[in-house]
Amino acid sequence: MARTHFFQGSFETADKCFIDSGDISILRGYGVFDFLRTKRFVPLFVEDYIERFLKSAKEMHLPIDYTAGEIKSLIAELIRINAEPQSGIRLVLTGGVSENAFRPGKPSFMIRSEELHMPSDEVYRVGVKLVKQQFVRSMPKIKTTNYAYPVWLSHQWKAQGAEDVLYYEGQEISESSRANFFIIKGNQLITNYENILFGITRKRVLELAKSKLEVKIRAISLADLASADEAFITSTTKRILPVVSVDDQHIGDGQVGYWTAYLMQQFEQLEERMLSVY
Repeated sequence: MARTHFFQGSFETADKCFIDSGDISILRGYGVFDFLRTKRFVPLFVEDYIERFLKSAKEMHLPIDYTAGEIKSLIAELIRINAEPQSGIRLVLTGGVSENAFRPGKPSFMIRSEELHMPSDEVYRVGVKLVKQQFVRSMPKIKTTNYAYPVWLSHQWKAQGAEDVLYYEGQEISESSRANFFIIKGNQLITNYENILFGITRKRVLELAKSKLEVKIRAISLADLASADEAFITSTTKRILPVVSVDDQHIGDGQVGYWTAYLMQQFEQLEERMLSVY
């Protein structure tokens, strides 16, 4: 059965959802999006994702005709129509058709239902490799649709057997291309604050960790990385994914660490608690 999406005010199958070729999301890569996932028909942390999406739209000067409550109701209806227990839900607001192919016009708004791609159980057991890349995203706190650079880079990191890149500038690490980055040193959990997107999974991990670990929100240096006991990345589709090496350098003993495994378990339990009360 063809998937149904919400597009410009109505629920339509994909073959009826078209963006004008003059939209500057196509011509200039100007637009915003957000992405959440469902589990057993429940949109996890949906309010957080909608809040971030609307904040991104405001920061990009893109008006939207729907409130947070209305968007939440549309997502619920889309989940009901497609009847898939696990799926990805993508909110998109385009830059609109421009009179001069540059200045934003009236945006198009859509909510897409997508197949969900999650890492395998094996990946969580053995961890992943990242490769360093000198780069800082423009407007990192806004979730724009412009991911041209990491898409281009993906051919390189895949050739090196890596899951993703790890951005840094000078001596300071910021984030991965689609995930937040954490290290653990002793009983300290450390993650950056500058030049990153504030992830929803990141937010929950910080809440889960504070009862057991000393949480430090500060810059992570390359020297910190070299001496870290554990590391992991967080995102909607990765949840908490252990990082066991960066380039050819092992993190700790090159195995999934104790605290990383603990937080992975705690996050799964948090999801289950959400499902039980939804």
